Amino acid sequence: MFSATGQAAAACPNRAGGTLREPFSRDTAPVAVITASDVIADVIVVSPDVHGDERGKFRETYRRSWFPLGREMVQGSRSDKEAGSIVGLHYHLHQADYWYVSRGDARVVLHDLRRGSPTDGATLTIEMGERNDVGLFIPPGVAHGFAALTDLTLTYLVDGYYNPVDELGVAWNDPQIGAEWGVGAPVVSDRDRANPLRSELGLDVLPRFGTRT
Repeated sequence: MFSATGQAAAACPNRAGGTLREPFSRDTAPVAVITASDVIADVIVVSPDVHGDERGKFRETYRRSWFPLGREMVQGSRSDKEAGSIVGLHYHLHQADYWYVSRGDARVVLHDLRRGSPTDGATLTIEMGERNDVGLFIPPGVAHGFAALTDLTLTYLVDGYYNPVDELGVAWNDPQIGAEWGVGAPVVSDRDRANPLRSELGLDVLPRFGTRT
């Protein structure tokens, strides 16, 4: 775990009678605490530093330099889901994701599918959102999904453009994965209901630890 720093702002007089903002030293302005998961290798949890005043709040939620496996994030998307929905489990051989819940609360489930990973077969559950303000870096080969504990908005960045060949899935209710979603009578898409069990995945679609293109 380490604390990342960045530029904060200090007020100074403006010629027009208002205020301008000048940067503090990077050494004195923490913007996030970065924590490597001890459950699944290469998963990173970001706890942003929150700044607030009478107008509201501000936080920096993503910085490429926080992630050892980070690449340029080339596409951003937003998912709005109603309480009780489950999305996943999905995974990619080539693409990494960065997730942040900006409204509501989600229970996120991750499962390591990577052959040769020191944490192959591990399942991680983490709540994200208004009750636990964190971001999540998900490396290729780690299956991911979320349950909407409330109505929510999840934003995500990816380091590859949409590629249907790299949109893979594994069953959300696979007993080998043992996910605890925290919702009753979940609403699941037809696509996700059709995902295979982990034991049914062929070698051609199983990711390998330490390799990506």
